[in-house]
Amino acid sequence: MDSRELGLVLARQLLAVEDLHYGLWEPDLPLSIAALAQAQDRYNARLIATLPPPAPGLRLLDVGCGTGHLLRQLHDLGYTVEGVVPARHLRDAAQARFADLGAATPAIQLARFEDAQFDGRRFDVVLFSESFQYIPLEASLAMLERVVAPRGLVVISDFFKTDAEGDGGPGDRSFKGGHPWTEFRARMARSPFVLVDEADLTPLVAPNMDLVDDLLMRRALPAIGTVHTYLSHRHPWVTRIVLWLLRRKVDKLRFKYFSGHRCRAVFERYKTYRLMRWRLGAG
Repeated sequence: MDSRELGLVLARQLLAVEDLHYGLWEPDLPLSIAALAQAQDRYNARLIATLPPPAPGLRLLDVGCGTGHLLRQLHDLGYTVEGVVPARHLRDAAQARFADLGAATPAIQLARFEDAQFDGRRFDVVLFSESFQYIPLEASLAMLERVVAPRGLVVISDFFKTDAEGDGGPGDRSFKGGHPWTEFRARMARSPFVLVDEADLTPLVAPNMDLVDDLLMRRALPAIGTVHTYLSHRHPWVTRIVLWLLRRKVDKLRFKYFSGHRCRAVFERYKTYRLMRWRLGAG
């Protein structure tokens, strides 16, 4: 399990949510941990609304399907689905959601998208729900050209780096994920994919950062301070030696998570969150 997977698993366990993506905070929904699952349900509903209706023969691939919550929703709506996910514990969780189907369980491949094997199968819809950022751009496009059916759709819901990235301002590089937005659009203009439509969801996603900031600064940080005080009194020399040996990693974590930069304003400056549909082929 790498650090990204650890973060996803911890978020699921600590927040008791089924999905591994942000929530969509529409104006009528109060911002609170208690409402996070509802915000995530609204995110799923927004994604589903972008899809063509289920039909015989229509095949959908969920790239980075996580624990399979959305994949099961799509299956129950009548879509013929497959999933691919790079972490074994997530693949197992996704398969468990289909335990009642027995041999009819959809294929959920344990692999990175760029390494997955589809044996010539092509999909009418390939969906990325906050998974596009983790795959090298060229590798994504090369694979998509092989697995998307002619006139098929690629649906991407994810955040990208704005041109403010690297400006040295407060919070710069505190959010590392995402492809550069300008570079992505330029590359797509040279690809065989044609933009159908897009929505800027940044204002609806950015409030998640206020929840993250509250958890980190008002809950996690005091708890860590308490543990540090306890260990410093019980094992002073061991604590000092361990912190000195790990000082660079500790400094990095402190800046990333406990400097107050993981907040809405910083996210809105350095990230843009987009929901897009791209079609393979014009016309």
